[in-house]
Amino acid sequence: RARLDWTNTPAAALAQTALHDRVMDVLTQLEPECLGLYWPMKGEFNPMALASTVHSEWGCRLALPYARKTPVDMHFRAWDGSEPTCQDECGIPTTQGKPAHPDVVLVPCVGFTAEGWRLGYGGGYFDRFMAINPDITAVGVAWDLGRIERSELAPQTHDIPLVLVLTESNSWSA
Repeated sequence: RARLDWTNTPAAALAQTALHDRVMDVLTQLEPECLGLYWPMKGEFNPMALASTVHSEWGCRLALPYARKTPVDMHFRAWDGSEPTCQDECGIPTTQGKPAHPDVVLVPCVGFTAEGWRLGYGGGYFDRFMAINPDITAVGVAWDLGRIERSELAPQTHDIPLVLVLTESNSWSA
């Protein structure tokens, strides 16, 4: 709730710009061939301007996740950067593109620890995806206000820490 309230403040607009710049700096170093993104919801960092830049200026391919409820699964589909025309089984906007295999994936974080553990919405979709794709560089994106102490988050056996979590003011390496 705090994140949603904060999203409507002038500080949130400044944070969006700062996190955009930080993510672009990291992507410049990683040089992805295919970047896995997500459609922002509930006050998450909005990666759409970033997607447009890496696609048009770098020639980087883009992909959006498609989540299934039964069986629980998430994979990525090629995306051209335009407004999504369909939703996945969880009701999240996505694309009808062909299967894609991103080498770098931006992962939204509701909360995170300095060690790279992530709090999401509880479905385990990104953890399952990362478990079967260990070669992918998973970079968390979060707001500073989402940082929690390790003692406040009890990772489960299926949880996978992120390589790096970026916020508007810091980078947290696992």
